[in-house]
Amino acid sequence: MKLPVLYFSAVLGLLAACVPAKKYNDLVEREKLCSEELAAFKNNSITNEGKAKDIEARYNVLLNEVTSLRADTSKLGQNHRMVQAQYDKMVLQNLAYEKRLEEERSKGAQETGALQSDLEGKNEELQRKQEVLNELEGELKAKQQLLEDREKRVNELEEMMQRKDEAVKLLKNKVAGALRGFENKGLTVVEKNGKIYVSLEAKLLFTSGSTTVEAEGKKAIIELAKVLEKEVDLEVIVEGHTDTDKLVATAHPKSNWELSVLRATAVVEIMTANTKVNPAILMAAGRSEFHPVDPADKAKNRRIEVIISPNLNALFELINK
Repeated sequence: MKLPVLYFSAVLGLLAACVPAKKYNDLVEREKLCSEELAAFKNNSITNEGKAKDIEARYNVLLNEVTSLRADTSKLGQNHRMVQAQYDKMVLQNLAYEKRLEEERSKGAQETGALQSDLEGKNEELQRKQEVLNELEGELKAKQQLLEDREKRVNELEEMMQRKDEAVKLLKNKVAGALRGFENKGLTVVEKNGKIYVSLEAKLLFTSGSTTVEAEGKKAIIELAKVLEKEVDLEVIVEGHTDTDKLVATAHPKSNWELSVLRATAVVEIMTANTKVNPAILMAAGRSEFHPVDPADKAKNRRIEVIISPNLNALFELINK
């Protein structure tokens, strides 16, 4: 990391001798802002990836809990039915004993006393069975309530995830519809991993080595931004990509890093200057030459990628409740 900084400082020193001080300072400040935005993007990307993994892990835990609760509820239901059957059987036995007691009272006090003692014992056992039955019913109700609560949370989570997926698909269709006229001019729209990727080849936007967007490319960027200005809870990252050809120039941009950042910034500036898209959801970043889509095709690697992803904060808050 130190070598690029020393190199860049040396370049800036040389540049300071060649350009006016104000222009030099503006370029230095712009490079600093781009570096800060890239660092913020990396931190934000890591945080969102962590949130998404945590959401999936917690969602699986909830599903496992629901399965376990269903098994416990089924087992408690079986125990409840078994005790109920025993209880009903003992009620019938008691009725039979009472009837027999009445019949046997005339046969003698001794036999009657034995039957009475037996009846009292049965009544005590019946009372114990009733208490066990009541405890099982209480535990069963508690388990059923816990199961209902867990299923409710799982259903809410599934519904929110489904709404998020449907919203992404709907937005992808809106974006594709708005940019349909540019499909054969180096522009593609795809949905991947819950995000929308709009890729614009450099030939649609810039001349070789330039950071100024051409008229046709500007139209495509504005149409895309018009779709985004009506959306909420989005994060939009504009990434600049170059090929592996090294820049040889005395004026800026002097490197593929600088070229990719300046091109991404130019796209963001067109979005904010020509539409009402919320600047707070936008981020400009440069990827230089290190994320090619086709190592054998430099033209495809020279591109701007607009990555549109939903904000997962609401989903993460539901998981943590």
